[in-house]
Amino acid sequence: MTRLPVSLQSLVIQCTAVLLAMLLHTLPQTVFPFQPALWQFALAQGTIAAGLSIAWRQPAWWPPLHFAFLPAVLLAQRIDAPAWFHLAAFLLLLAFYWSTFRTRVPLYLSSRKARQALASLLPQAQPLRFIDLGSGFGGVPCYLESRFPLGRFYGTELAPAPWLVSRLRAWLTGSRVRFMRRDYAQLSLADFDVVFVFLSPAAMPGLWQQARSQMRSGSLFVSLSFAVDAQPPDRVVTLAEGARHTLYAWRM
Repeated sequence: MTRLPVSLQSLVIQCTAVLLAMLLHTLPQTVFPFQPALWQFALAQGTIAAGLSIAWRQPAWWPPLHFAFLPAVLLAQRIDAPAWFHLAAFLLLLAFYWSTFRTRVPLYLSSRKARQALASLLPQAQPLRFIDLGSGFGGVPCYLESRFPLGRFYGTELAPAPWLVSRLRAWLTGSRVRFMRRDYAQLSLADFDVVFVFLSPAAMPGLWQQARSQMRSGSLFVSLSFAVDAQPPDRVVTLAEGARHTLYAWRM
């Protein structure tokens, strides 16, 4: 059961939560002349779904999604918005979370502290080729480019909206960072001296295998927040308390 993809796990969780909430919904009626409101049912279902998600040890962003799903559906029905509004909302979410269902990598944005710590790991006075896999709005490579004039910086992003924002950002600021809309699994990491990632635990095992097989000896692989279970890092930089604010670096 634990081998199910997270999408199927979530379907099982939502269906189970609906059944349990229906059971809880009918219990008061057997004892008291009390009819729970629909919003109470939705909150109960969301709470159960979030609890099941935590029990199944899904990634941290799933319990809030489970909790909010049914209440959001009911709220959308009450608003009685026109059909185009729902279509526009769907397309907007699709533009930002294009491949999250397949890759299980949500949109994460690194902090200024993380960028500064990453900069401290890079060589100061020599050329380098740097790539950010899953570059989001392009904050990391744009930040580093201004501090490493000898470097060549790249970013790759699958979701259309963040990729477009990063391209516009580079154009408006005159940045030389090249942003590509490509799946990092289709790239050759042998072309880069430093590979930086801020993805998710689900993506790390496969990416680590790709890095080991492709990256050159002496190159640097850096991950923000997510370590590799199969290989202890060569260096750990703690930005704040907790793994969420930690840089892990491996010298290949």
